[in-house]
Amino acid sequence: MNVRVKICGITRLDDALQAVAAGADALGFVFYEPSPRYITPEIAASIIKKLPPFVTTTALFVNADDGLVQTVIDTCHIDLLQFHGDESVVYCEQFVRPYIKALRMKPGVDVKQVAEDYASARGLLLDAYKAGVPGGTGESFNWDMIPDSMRSSIILAGGLDADNIHEAIKHVQPYAVDVSGGVEANKGVKSPTKIQRFFEEVARANNE
Repeated sequence: MNVRVKICGITRLDDALQAVAAGADALGFVFYEPSPRYITPEIAASIIKKLPPFVTTTALFVNADDGLVQTVIDTCHIDLLQFHGDESVVYCEQFVRPYIKALRMKPGVDVKQVAEDYASARGLLLDAYKAGVPGGTGESFNWDMIPDSMRSSIILAGGLDADNIHEAIKHVQPYAVDVSGGVEANKGVKSPTKIQRFFEEVARANNE
């Protein structure tokens, strides 16, 4: 099975269309104001309206107010919610929308237990842990922390780029990968060259 790819931190229509043309299965929009990749619901909606079919749109939140999540759902008609903070299962489920739960891989984390706790999630996204930073650290983590039995179902994130994605896919064999900073020219602006190289390396791993 080919590894799916999500390009996160989309802020511009050109970047979105380039990612889709390169082969992105999903695009991520960050609704967390401290992030340099933050986008307003209105701008995100204007981009989403111009996307072709069969591209999953994902809204990323970090301990967001309920009202903001609902506004994004109503304004953007988003496909999937992604929660990167300390959101409880009850919180995640209240929007009656498919969601994925991000887990920062700090030492001692019990991935299997989190998967059981968030059994209603469509999947777990595993990201690098950096104190005080909810995501987008640009750093990878020790992939051996991922239980063997769960590798084929997780979404791998954290410091991925064209230089390490081949190794990451071969080592972990995840369901999907999620990249943001690794395909950027600068924060919030994607690089067509880096996007293309990333997908070339994903294809190389998939075809081996």
